[in-house]
Amino acid sequence: MTDGRILVTGADGYLGRHVVRHLLTHTDRPLLLWVRAATAAEAEARCAPLLRDVPGAAARVRCTGGDLSGDDPFGGVATGDLTALVHTAAVTSFTVEHDVAQRVNTAGTARLLELARRSPRLSSVCLFSSLYATGLQAGPIMELPAPAPAAGFANAYERSKWAAEAYAFGQTDLPVSVLRVATVLADDESGRAGQHNAVHNTLRLLRLGMLALMPGLPATPVYLTTADVTARAAAAAVDQAATGVFHVADRAADSLTLARTMDVAFDVFGADPGFARRRVARPEYADLHSYRLLADSSRSFGASVLGQALTSLLPFAAQLYVAKDVGNDRLRALLPRYHPLDAAALLAATCQNLLADARSPDVRH
Repeated sequence: MTDGRILVTGADGYLGRHVVRHLLTHTDRPLLLWVRAATAAEAEARCAPLLRDVPGAAARVRCTGGDLSGDDPFGGVATGDLTALVHTAAVTSFTVEHDVAQRVNTAGTARLLELARRSPRLSSVCLFSSLYATGLQAGPIMELPAPAPAAGFANAYERSKWAAEAYAFGQTDLPVSVLRVATVLADDESGRAGQHNAVHNTLRLLRLGMLALMPGLPATPVYLTTADVTARAAAAAVDQAATGVFHVADRAADSLTLARTMDVAFDVFGADPGFARRRVARPEYADLHSYRLLADSSRSFGASVLGQALTSLLPFAAQLYVAKDVGNDRLRALLPRYHPLDAAALLAATCQNLLADARSPDVRH
């Protein structure tokens, strides 16, 4: 059913905004935008910026809201004309506490699927997940529902996303697709990033000369993507009423290793006179046990620059020792015009933009 309304949750979040803009500019589908809001007026205010740059958008869009951690976050949603749900709403911090992650990411997904079951015209449910919902599992990572990884998870965020996937695939009567998204480095291939994450923080530490020690193995693949690719995948999943798992990530052969990631960033920053004057040394790699001991000991110095630098990497550090061999055949079939990103060029452009932002007096750091 390609004429009904599409509900997008987390519509004002980073990936939600890109999904909304893509659907508004590349389809004529009506949308229902769901945001975190206590009142209808607050929901309208949160949605308003999403409509400003697309002519005629307001005529196609309705707004609503709720609290994903509540008992009935979608209670006010009319389901009669809904034919597709795109669920981007989540707590995505690597430092999120277990209970919060469970309540918002896992139980919140269950509430979304209850809404799906109440929607009589529904043809597609697209759930956003993470490539790291597969936890610390090394080796081949296929586009299939994942068993609980024997090696566990690096943080509560990953665990909550795995649990949300497991619950969703247990609902066999619903047309569910799951997008396992790699680390979103930038909005698109320009390297501009509308939201910064752990990778950008790591690059910033490198630029400032505060990354003397790096957790991880040099050969570990680093899987990157863009918000633009992610939005296209979501739109295709809805349009084709796709089901199953899709990895929004390039294969290992088309991705950078951790060592190559550091080299590309170091080369870009090294061309900056300020960086060159500081004679910043390339980071040394540490085993995970030693890195954790050093980070833990740094806490005794209080809010020191060294301590902040070391501990900021801890929540995802374990993943930097795990060599995942990610498959994406199903994504390639979903996106006929798919082509691997030039990961080195994307990273270099992102680093150039980080340098430009650092020089700008209008940008806060």
